[in-house]
Formats: sequence, structure tokens, C-alpha cells
Amino acid sequence: MPAVHVPDQFNIASYFIDRNLELGRGKNIAVHEDGRRLNYEQLSEMVNRCGNGLRSLGLEAENRVLMAMPDSAEFVAVFFGAAKIGAVPVPVNPASKPEDLLYFLNDSGARAFLVQEDIWPQIAPLLPRAPELRHVVVLPAVPAQQKNISVETPKGVRYSFHSLSDLSKGAPGNLEPAATSKDDIAFFLYTSGSTGGPKGAVHLQHDMLISTELFSRSVLEFSEKDIAFSASKLFFAYGLGNGSYFPFSVGAGTVYCPLRPKPETILDYIEAFRPTLFFSVPTLYAAMLQVPDKKDLSSIRYGVSAGEALPAEIYTRFQERFGVSILDGIGSTEMLHIFISNRPGDIRPGSSGKLVPGYQAKIVDDSGKEMPPGEIGNLWISGDSAAAFYWRKHERTKQTMVGDWLVTGDKYYIDPDGYFCYCGRADDMLRCSGQWVSPVEVENVIVSHPAVLESAVVGAEDDDGLTKPKAYVVLKQGARAPAPDELRAFLKEKLTSHKVPRWFEFVGELPKTATGKIQRFKLRNP
Repeated sequence: MPAVHVPDQFNIASYFIDRNLELGRGKNIAVHEDGRRLNYEQLSEMVNRCGNGLRSLGLEAENRVLMAMPDSAEFVAVFFGAAKIGAVPVPVNPASKPEDLLYFLNDSGARAFLVQEDIWPQIAPLLPRAPELRHVVVLPAVPAQQKNISVETPKGVRYSFHSLSDLSKGAPGNLEPAATSKDDIAFFLYTSGSTGGPKGAVHLQHDMLISTELFSRSVLEFSEKDIAFSASKLFFAYGLGNGSYFPFSVGAGTVYCPLRPKPETILDYIEAFRPTLFFSVPTLYAAMLQVPDKKDLSSIRYGVSAGEALPAEIYTRFQERFGVSILDGIGSTEMLHIFISNRPGDIRPGSSGKLVPGYQAKIVDDSGKEMPPGEIGNLWISGDSAAAFYWRKHERTKQTMVGDWLVTGDKYYIDPDGYFCYCGRADDMLRCSGQWVSPVEVENVIVSHPAVLESAVVGAEDDDGLTKPKAYVVLKQGARAPAPDELRAFLKEKLTSHKVPRWFEFVGELPKTATGKIQRFKLRNP
């Protein structure tokens, strides 16, 4: 695949927002929300007003803007408005604990903090401990309802306090983009913390365009006629592409749901807005299968899954029930989006698919030596959408970003047909009876039992101090818990004996990150 050309002067707001007006797409519907639709002309004006509003606060190039905001047109307006003036948007999960939001404020050194009003009372008392903060801007938890915020202006504080509607309402609707370079800092995205504390991955202006051309355009074949709906939220690297710059790159539409992604809510949104591309994570795909009501998903040409490996059993059940094939893939916050994926006409359930053209990958041992096909090793990936470094984390940057290569921390092997098969995180792999055991392989077989919804497998020591697999199992709604011997007999038909769990523990739910990844380390150390 030819290299993606990015002009030396490049600004993401200019390309993904303004360009749609230049190409005559101004009347295309850009954003679909419950109770509101906005075309590209209206969205562009919102971006400009937010950018001018932020500039009126004195924000300058490379000042960080922390965003704890719901999925909405306002999220897009703040994100691209900040980028348009050369500031650096830093979206984070609005459901984060107050202490975590304080960490994000101080780690990023944000000068401005955009926060939805329902979490303001919890975070406000902590802000005296954020010395670099200068401005707070509050907005409703469901912006499309366009209600006034009910938060009182705090007294005796050293930061200015505004509502987003007031800040942007009086600002001009025109804004020239900052003359940013393609290699200037554009935005931060914090890792989900599945392997430790969150790290701010610093992305440059060109990264979005690379990811768009390599995956969105070439694999998904996004077009102006598409409507995207991402159950994964915009603060998440995966959701940011799905729900903003992928559809914006072609003048397509996107659906925003500011509510928690419960399966019933998501299915109702699909019926109401009729998206053509749906993006989610394996946990939600499995949960959607548990909703008893018959739902019409016929508008969806493909589902896309990432964040955790999609079990073949979930793929098959979903395709049989809804008639929708799911393209499973692997991406990362550091690489911005998906770099290995199944694709239309080339799907192997249970695998992550094949390398997306434009990226490079290799499977290596712990010394960095390449492994032969079929051998389990460490996945390293290379591509121009990679983050430049971790913010204020020099040692972690050196450990993870080795020359042109990103050390993903994932264990993989390549099967004889060239499909990449996920075995788990490097620190999740088990050594049992002198042999490696992939927790993902065992989990996928457990999930194929008709009573099981989800499973997570970790290592536990027996009375002799030897490591054996232990399975935590979540049952389907109303299902009877199978006896351990029954479950063990079921697994022995499909797994070699050293992979069959010694113990089973039935639980109501599994610990997960905000982006849906199972946190097996919490099960190893409950």
C-alpha cells in the first residue's frame, strides 16, 4: 500500500471538520442524537465558537484542555475547537473517580477543565490540589437536551468558572486554524490502565489521518452514505476513531449516546438511528445476546470489535441471531486504532485477522529474536499512527517504544494461513506442567458452554505450590450453574488436560477497565 501523504502544515480540525464544507458536504448530517441532529455547517460553527471561547480564556498553543465530557456534539466541538487553536485536548472517562480526575489534571498539567455538571460536586473540593488549573467550564450531562446547568459559581477560588453555553454563545462563528505542523502535538489519550497506572500517550497531528487511511478507508470502506454508532465512548482511542474522525473524514454521520452503554439502550439506539457500522467490545456483544426482545439490526453492514479478543462462540451466536458479521481486531491507545483485523470477505472467527496494510508486525521472544510461525511470542507493531511518547513517563517510553517498534505487551502466534491469534497479555500467560497456557484459549472454550456468558482464567497455586488454571465464570441470566465435574468434562473434550481449570468460581461479574478489558490481575490478587 502506498504511503499516506500528509502536508507539512496540517491541523486535524481543518481536515476533519472544515474540509467537509470545502467539499460541498455542509448539509450532510454529521451528528445524530436523541432530540437533535446537526449538519456539518452547524458542527463547524460549534467547533469555531468553542475554539474562540477557549482562546478568550487565554489558552495558547500546546496548553492542555482536560475533557471529562459525555459523548455529544459538544465533545466534538471542544475537542476539535481546542485543536484548531493549537491547544491540546485530553479526553478522559467522565465516570472516573474524583481522585483519578485529579491525577489526570496534574499529570497533564491542564490549564482548562471541561466537566459535566453531575460529577462537579465530587471533583470541586479536590481542585485546590491542581495548581496548574486556571479555568473550569461546566456543561450538562446530556447536552442535546440543551438545558441550563444548575451549578452555582464557586466563591474564593483561583480559577475562572464558566458554563460551556455561555462561553461559546457569544464567541465568533468563524475561526482560522492555527498553522500547526503535521508533527506538532495534537492530543493526549490516557491508557486504560489494564497493566498499571494510566499513561498519557501523546499523539501528533498526522496520526488521525494515518489511521483513517489505513483502517477506516481501506478495511471498513467508510463512505459518505454510512452512519456510525460506537458503543465505545469517545474518550477511548477506539471510540474516538469510530465516532468522530472516521465518519468525519468522508462526510458521513455518527450517532452519540451520552448514557451508559447498557445492552437494552444500545439495541434501542440501533433501531432508532439505523447505523450502517456498529462498534463495540466483546463484553457488550455478549450482553446484547442476553436481551430477550427481538431487535432489528438489519441496517448494520458490519459490526466491529476490539478492546479484548472476541470469542468465536460470540461471533457465531451474534451472526446467527442478528445476521451481522463482526470484524474483530486489535488496536491500542499507543497506536491510536486497529492495526490487525478481520475484514469483509476474510473473517476467521476466534482470530484477530491479518495485518492491516501499512503496518508492520513481528512475533519475538523475550530477547527480541523473531519467532517462527506457529510459535507463541511477543507482538511488536510499527506504523506511522504511533504515539510519539508517554507524557512525563520517560522510562516507560523507552521500555515500550523501541526504535520504530511498539512493544504491545500481547502474546500472539501466526497460524499457517497468516491469521494472528491472540493468547493473552504477556503477564496473563500461565506456565502449567512446564507448558504455556493461553487464558484466552481456555476462556473461549468455557464460553462455548450453553450456560456461560463470560469467563476469565488466571493462575493459582495448588497445595504443592504448583500453578494450575483457575476459572472465574459468569452465567447467563437464569442459567443453572453446572457442577465443576460437569464443566470439567465438557472442557476435556476440547482442551488438553493441563489446560483444564482445576478450580471454578461462579461470580456475578468480572473486573474490567472502563473500556471493557478484563483485569485478570485483580483476580490473581483478590
